[in-house]
Amino acid sequence: MKNTIEQFAVVLEADQIRGLHARGVACQTNIDNSKVKIKVGKKFTKVDVGSSGKFMVENETGNIFGIKGYGVVHRGHFYGTLDTIGEYDWSEYYPTHKTAPTPMQKHSIPKLTFAPQPVATV
Repeated sequence: MKNTIEQFAVVLEADQIRGLHARGVACQTNIDNSKVKIKVGKKFTKVDVGSSGKFMVENETGNIFGIKGYGVVHRGHFYGTLDTIGEYDWSEYYPTHKTAPTPMQKHSIPKLTFAPQPVATV
């Protein structure tokens, strides 16, 4: 799995730098602050961009999460797994899907029902 975390770091860094060029702010200082560092931990591997924490990868499953604070995983910010890193655009502050999500086949939203309209009498 360490190899795939390193691949994630390479993709993340390349996308971050590509995003800087796209926004026209690709000076050397910003490019240097887009360098990615990996810090392996017991349960999670921290993936830092520049000097800030950005993502945490669960070592057991390969799930990628955002962070609440440095070293604190934010399970509400889930960005796929190490196997799906190619499906995301990592160039912005928050990663986005490259393709539009497919519509759900089943959903739990109940159908709208309306009261019957009164029949007009003449």
